[in-house]
Amino acid sequence: MTALSVNLNKIALLRNSRKGNKPSVLEFAKMAIDSGANGITAHPRPDQRHIRVNDVFDLSSFVKASKGKNRDGKPDIEFNLEGNPFAPAVSSDKDKNTTPDYPGLLALIEATRPEQATLVPDTDEQLTSDHGFDLLKDGERLAPIIQKIKSWGVRCCLFMDPDLQQIKLAQELDIDRIELYTGPYAQSHSASAEELNDCIDQYRQASAYAVKLGLGVNAGHDLNLDNLAQFLAIGNIAEVSIGHALTIDALLNGYKKTILDYSKLCS
Repeated sequence: MTALSVNLNKIALLRNSRKGNKPSVLEFAKMAIDSGANGITAHPRPDQRHIRVNDVFDLSSFVKASKGKNRDGKPDIEFNLEGNPFAPAVSSDKDKNTTPDYPGLLALIEATRPEQATLVPDTDEQLTSDHGFDLLKDGERLAPIIQKIKSWGVRCCLFMDPDLQQIKLAQELDIDRIELYTGPYAQSHSASAEELNDCIDQYRQASAYAVKLGLGVNAGHDLNLDNLAQFLAIGNIAEVSIGHALTIDALLNGYKKTILDYSKLCS
């Protein structure tokens, strides 16, 4: 079985387009779990364009309060906190808005102790995450960060491309899991069958190699109801994090039904 973690960034983005708290990120987190999701993902950025600092604390409290409750034999839900560990803290202009200061990803991880921290090499200039870490460049800087996160009892995951050399470097950093960036896989669905098969084989090899090295394997980015099952067929995928496509499907089919549809594909 592959765990489904629902990314709530797009719910937060919709909320932030107006004053107030509608739609409520926390209410949609509860709805996702009640509808069968295994966890919640939040990816705050320094500009707080969607997930805000207070959302991180609210979601953390919700997940912790839900531990041990009857889920019909399913494992406890998890909170996955994503972000760039190198992004600096940002002070908000209190005269112009009420958005709290962004203290930095590590400060949020230490304060909330999520079950999993996924480190992603994105910047404020990117619309979304679009590549994995280059550990030849960033490995030395990441090493002490990874150890600090693990010392807090938090499982640590690196956002990675399906590159065997890079995956080996991740294992040497004593990481717990990698999250395979699946954007290229999703794009290959509009290419030829040969290109799609080649792409799937690349991810299959990467996943198998990571598991051989003792790493857990997550996946995420542009996975949807049309391509998820084919991707999960490569095997060894512990968790998928899905937000953008899931939100689009929910607009068409309803949130609860959409969560159920994705959960069935992961089971």
